[in-house]
Amino acid sequence: MESDIRVEDYLDDKLQSTTDFEQLDTLVSSVEHQRSQLQSQLDHATRELDEARRSSADRSAALAAQMADFDALQQSIDVRLRIIAQSDAPDDAIRRLEPPMRHLHKVDLAYRYLLLLHDVDALRRAARSHLPRHPKAALEPYTRLKQLALRLAELQQQADGAAVHLVRHVESAVETLWDDMKRTMWDELEAVLAKRGWPSVDPDADADEEWLQCFEKLVDLQAPEVLYSPATVSLLPVDVMAQIFVKEFRFHFLSDKPTSSPQALTAHCFPWFLALVEKWEDFFRDNFGPVLAAKFGDTPVARRMVYMDPVCAFIASMLPVMREKIAMTLAETAGDTVFLSSLLSQLMTFDERLRAGFAYDDGDADEGWGGLTSEVLSEHFRPWLEAEKKFALERYQAIMAAPDARSIDYDFAATGKTKPTFAATRVTDLLRSVTTQYERVRRFSHKLRFLIDIQLAILDEYHDHLRGTLEAYLSITSTVGRAFGVTKEQLAALEGTGALETLCKVYGSADHVVSTLRDWSNEEFFVTLWEQLQARAKASEDQSNFAGGMSYEHVRDRTSAAVGKEEDSGVLFDETIAAYSQRRKRAQEFLAEALVESHRKAFKAYLHRPQWSTIAEDSPGDLAVTAELDEPLRILKRDLDFLHQALGTAVFRRVWREALEKLNSTLWGEVLMSHKFTASGAAQFARDVHAISALVERYIPDGSSSLASLGDALRLLNLPLEAQEGGMTLKRATDMVFTDNAEAKKVLEALQNDLLTPANARQILQRRVENAE
Repeated sequence: MESDIRVEDYLDDKLQSTTDFEQLDTLVSSVEHQRSQLQSQLDHATRELDEARRSSADRSAALAAQMADFDALQQSIDVRLRIIAQSDAPDDAIRRLEPPMRHLHKVDLAYRYLLLLHDVDALRRAARSHLPRHPKAALEPYTRLKQLALRLAELQQQADGAAVHLVRHVESAVETLWDDMKRTMWDELEAVLAKRGWPSVDPDADADEEWLQCFEKLVDLQAPEVLYSPATVSLLPVDVMAQIFVKEFRFHFLSDKPTSSPQALTAHCFPWFLALVEKWEDFFRDNFGPVLAAKFGDTPVARRMVYMDPVCAFIASMLPVMREKIAMTLAETAGDTVFLSSLLSQLMTFDERLRAGFAYDDGDADEGWGGLTSEVLSEHFRPWLEAEKKFALERYQAIMAAPDARSIDYDFAATGKTKPTFAATRVTDLLRSVTTQYERVRRFSHKLRFLIDIQLAILDEYHDHLRGTLEAYLSITSTVGRAFGVTKEQLAALEGTGALETLCKVYGSADHVVSTLRDWSNEEFFVTLWEQLQARAKASEDQSNFAGGMSYEHVRDRTSAAVGKEEDSGVLFDETIAAYSQRRKRAQEFLAEALVESHRKAFKAYLHRPQWSTIAEDSPGDLAVTAELDEPLRILKRDLDFLHQALGTAVFRRVWREALEKLNSTLWGEVLMSHKFTASGAAQFARDVHAISALVERYIPDGSSSLASLGDALRLLNLPLEAQEGGMTLKRATDMVFTDNAEAKKVLEALQNDLLTPANARQILQRRVENAE
């Protein structure tokens, strides 16, 4: 039904008018053509479907056949396995084959060994065939042989140490070949040197072309060793040229001659070595410097002077025999610490001459050469440290035992500078000499050990001495101390300026040590040591062995609490400076107290003088100082004289300011406020205070300012009963002062009294007998 509708629709579409019937044949032909195409496509699809069905059937049949074959094979295998499992024939066969297989493996291994040995021998012959004409060409087979030896050693480790004899043979072959190669080239240069009579040549002469060529060939031969060796090696051509000098050295200093004695090491051996290098310095540098520059200038060793400078290379060739001499000398003088100290001092100078004079770096361009001293100290540092410590402590004891040790060194500095004792200056000189003993040592831990074990130890002992002096002084002068008994000799020692002298010794000595340590803290050596200490503290992980066997806490406690801190504000002697500063401060306090006590005793009679209210016959202009003031003035002058010589200006003023302020308070309270004064009594008191002030001003400009409040009070106390017109009289001042504070301040302003209060003014005016009522 649907097909009929589609046909009808098709005809309606194609035959819409009568004219369309004229195209009917064409339409029928087109439909027929389309039908033919559709039929052809249908036939083709039918054929492909048939072929696909046949192919699928074939594959199914083949798969079924394969599955059948697999099942049959599996059954066959199972049968065989059951047969094998029930039979012993395979194990017997394996056991019979094991010995032949092991033998075959040995034969194969031996064959491989023979091939390897053949290759080793071939490389060895190839290297020798290029010498002495072409050392660079000889290096190629040698390098291959060296690499082979390294590879075998690596494989041996992986194989748990197998083939020991083979590896040892190859390594021996490499070493022998290298020695033969060097000997061949060595002999060639040696023959050239013999022809020219070396070293009997003019140091100012030039090396000829053949000589330079032999030198260059030896450098070429050694170049790989120089470039890749982790340790410094001496240059072969320089070794050849230096051997005659090594023999000469042995003849003079390693034989039975007098110059071989230990004592001749510093007197003859070191000077001979340095003179030899100086003699041939220009010859080596002028002739062979360009060769080394051309060979190594653009290589990783270009910064290492031992390879770039032939003079440094010459030193490197000569140093082994010097090491031998030093080792022999140390063995012969074992236990002689005095000789060891002397030797190390001379050895440091010798090292420094090589470093500074010839720029010798031993191949370490960054850190520089540690020197022969470092090599000796690696084994002998502890004996040297103990010897230097013993000597330094003995010297310290001798300093302290000297008759003048505790005397003040007045010639140490000019007036106005604090004077230390002779002991203090000698102790710092001793410490400075200790510094010179170790400041050239290269190793940080060694320098730190010297600082802590010797210098700080001596400073601690001297600090204990100063502290003991202050404690002894306190025990003598304090009430509690005297209760335990004080000898007459001790008391006599403090009479006069004895107490001041005792305290000035402590103050001056502590001040000298503090100043010296602060100066040292700014010196390059101690600044560098502090920077190294800080860097070590920040980087160290083992706090128990911070440096030289010392813990971090020990080093910090002995040097500075700032060790290891991020803020770099400390110095190397912080703890010691703090301890001595404390002693200095305490001594200054005791000085002020001693002056106060001295004044208290001296002014005792003056304070109880009863004549202030009497009427004197002398006019105010003719007044002499009170008789009871003569002794206090003498004591004041004596103390001023002594302290002016012993103390620096600043501390001198500080101590006296405290003492005079106390004296001002004493005179105010026990004279001014304790007595009644007539006009003449007030004038006499003013005259006395003026005498005191004048004496102080002679030694301390403006020093009498400490008595200024007393001076203001005396101007008020000395107001006249009658005055010129407009002048201030006693009655007028009294009336105004007792009116109110405002009037009182007017009086004080009129008298230019800046230090008094209205209450002070009332108290002072009440001291006049005229105002007694």
